[in-house]
Amino acid sequence: MRFSLLLLLFCLTLSAQSPYPQDYFRSPMDLPVHPSGTFGELRTNHFHAGLDFRTDQTTGHPVYAAADGYVSRIKVSTYGYGTALYIDHPNGFTTLYGHLSAYGPKIEAYVRAKQYEKKSFDIELFPKPGELQVVKGEVVAFSGNSGGSGGPHLHFEYRDTKTEMILNPLLFGLNKKMQDTKAPSIYGIVAYPLSDDAVVNESKKPILISLKLQKDGSYIADKLQAKGKIGFSINATDKSTGSSGNNGIYKVETFYNGSPYFSYMFDTFAFDESRYVNNFIDYPRYYNTGQRYQKLFTRHPYPLSLLKRNAGNGQFTIVPDTIKNYRIEVSDFHGNKTVVNGSIEYSDKPGTVADAKHLTPYYVKAANDNNYSKDNVSVFIPANALYDDFYMDFDVKDSILYLHNATVPVHTAVTVSFDATNIPKEKLQKTFIAGFSDKRITYNNTYMEDGRLTAKVKTLGNFKLAQDNTAPKIYSPSFAEGKWLTKNNVFSLKISDDMSGIATFDAWLNGKWILMHFDYKTRIIYHNFSDGIVDEGRNDLKVTVTDNVGNSTTFETHFFRSQNTSSVENNK
Repeated sequence: MRFSLLLLLFCLTLSAQSPYPQDYFRSPMDLPVHPSGTFGELRTNHFHAGLDFRTDQTTGHPVYAAADGYVSRIKVSTYGYGTALYIDHPNGFTTLYGHLSAYGPKIEAYVRAKQYEKKSFDIELFPKPGELQVVKGEVVAFSGNSGGSGGPHLHFEYRDTKTEMILNPLLFGLNKKMQDTKAPSIYGIVAYPLSDDAVVNESKKPILISLKLQKDGSYIADKLQAKGKIGFSINATDKSTGSSGNNGIYKVETFYNGSPYFSYMFDTFAFDESRYVNNFIDYPRYYNTGQRYQKLFTRHPYPLSLLKRNAGNGQFTIVPDTIKNYRIEVSDFHGNKTVVNGSIEYSDKPGTVADAKHLTPYYVKAANDNNYSKDNVSVFIPANALYDDFYMDFDVKDSILYLHNATVPVHTAVTVSFDATNIPKEKLQKTFIAGFSDKRITYNNTYMEDGRLTAKVKTLGNFKLAQDNTAPKIYSPSFAEGKWLTKNNVFSLKISDDMSGIATFDAWLNGKWILMHFDYKTRIIYHNFSDGIVDEGRNDLKVTVTDNVGNSTTFETHFFRSQNTSSVENNK
């Protein structure tokens, strides 16, 4: 009997435990957890995959290994996560540290040697288990602002090592280090007529719903008069204690006549699901207004694992002689909640505000492959590259392709190609497929295939062939020619290209290749003298920058440096 009770208590304890360890990992920083970005936050073309630690707008703060493990991946990139580090832990999880300024000493030495070996700043490495072991609390890096960072911070992630599913860092106990007593904020709700017969408040177009704040912090939505199938979207953010900016929300649940209807919760998602953010939000509204309204319905099922939908996919069917109540609950990870209550009454009034149908000869079925061509220009839209069926604008005039517009999001690449048989060979290498608008020309990686210049693009819009005959620029060196740099730790230059963009950059000091770091946001390339390549006395520097169509620029200068810091030459 006693054994049975103990067994029961043991089983109950196990069932109550979180599937994620709460005290196994430490925080990667000793700074307060006042996140500038939260898990699942809505970003351009992706869901935010981690927790962003504020670093007081400065770089160089120590970053610690969250637990024992080994470095499994190192990636240094001009874009994305910039200088990033991945550590595999024996309990089946991987931690990721992004936008770093540098690695810890032993990792930095390992990476630097590989960069010199491969003669490349951008590098991706996969050390073997045990090759670079780390212990919990070891300084493995320093915070920075590298890659696609919008300001100094540490991007921190958890992943399931085996499945590579991305996991909310707050699930691992970091929520205990973060204070949050503020409920999410709701800025607006939109109602959508979804079926052909649907009408909301005599409108066939989506409408904003007025909200009235109640004393208890909840909202009452104006009653809707509707018929047919309708759905909702919501514009909401959250703010935690100590964080000045608006972050993403954690959970949304909708109820229809008191019954759970549609929900999502940002606990985990797969990396390759991230671009579905463009279907998750009302994308045309975002494109036109910059506001991200999160849809609480789906028109067509799509493989975003965090969605929990009912048989109606979140769509409410309003039939005669009914009044339906709905509730929307928006929560943060700490359980703070904001509620909207509303009702929908059936009305057979016709829609006086029409949603004009834009009809064209080109009806795109998203589930099928679609091919279009005119005047030696062709477009291939593969199945499931788009989210919804629609009538597409397609035309070619004066060798310009007009492929609808960017209000329709693209999930996987669309292939665009132009006949190139009449382009002289000497001009062909400098020619590429450009996206363009009134503001700028955008380079697309272009290749030759069966006599055609071809590019894979992830936006709709206008395209044409363009030529780049202008070489990149190298300018603003941090020193005057012939200057002594004995007291300097680094030297730098700026590089830029106005059209096709920079493809490669290389530098040599006295004929030896040297590593130049690149920050595309400031256009600065720089070299650390700590690499030990510099000679005593005169040093001749050569820098070459090449753009994406092969135009190249070379800059040459010289400086002096002494390894003896007390040298009289320091004053020169």
